[in-house]
Amino acid sequence: MITFSDVSVEKSGTEILRGIDLTIRERRVGVIGRNGSGKSTFARLFNGIEVPTSGSVSLDASGDPKQLRRHVGFVFQNPDNQIVYPIVWEDLEFGLKNLGLPRDEIRQRVDDVLKRFGLQHLRDRFTHQLSGGEKQMVALAGVLVMQPRMIVFDEPTTLLDLWNKQMLMAAMEELEQHIVVVSHDLELLKGFDRVLHFDDGVIIEDGEPGAVIANYVARSRC
Repeated sequence: MITFSDVSVEKSGTEILRGIDLTIRERRVGVIGRNGSGKSTFARLFNGIEVPTSGSVSLDASGDPKQLRRHVGFVFQNPDNQIVYPIVWEDLEFGLKNLGLPRDEIRQRVDDVLKRFGLQHLRDRFTHQLSGGEKQMVALAGVLVMQPRMIVFDEPTTLLDLWNKQMLMAAMEELEQHIVVVSHDLELLKGFDRVLHFDDGVIIEDGEPGAVIANYVARSRC
C-alpha cells in the first residue's frame, strides 16, 4: 500500500502536481492524461526518483523514503535510460551487488529471472545489440531480480512494435507484484482494477477503467 498525502511538486517556479491525496492498494492501476499533465512526475514519486516539494509519499505508512526505493521498481519508457552495463548478465547483477548479497544468490536470482521470461539466450549478449523489445524485457528483468513489491511502468509500449508489445503485455500479466502503468495505450489498461486521469497536475477522475477511459476519450474529442 502506497499513500500520497497532500503531495505537490514544483520545478523552476512551475507547479507540476498539486494536492495529490490517494492510497494505492489495487494490483493493477493505470494512469492516463495528456502530455504535460503531470502523470510521469507522479509515477516517479513512487520510488523516489522524484521527491515532493510538499506532502509525503509512504509505503505502508512507514514514512521512510528508503522503503520506497527498496520495494518499488521502475521501468522507464526507454530502456537505454535504465540499462547501464554492456553485457546482459552484468547489468542484471548490478543492483544485487549493491545489496551485498552472496555471489551464489546473485547468480541464482539472475538465472531464475532469465529462465522465467525465456531470456537465457540473451545472458551473454551485448546490450547495445539487443532489439527494442529485448531491451525492454531485460530492463524488466533488472527490476524483477531485485524482488520488489510494486513495479511502476512509464509508457512501456511506446517504442515497441506489435509483436514486442504483446510479449511485454504477456509478461506484465504474469507478474505477482502490484503494478502501476502510465500509458497512452488505452487498450493496455482496460482490464485493470483502477485508472487515474490526470489533467493540469491534478487527478480529475479516479475509478473503474471503462468509465474513466470513456470520459477521457470524450474530453479529448472536445
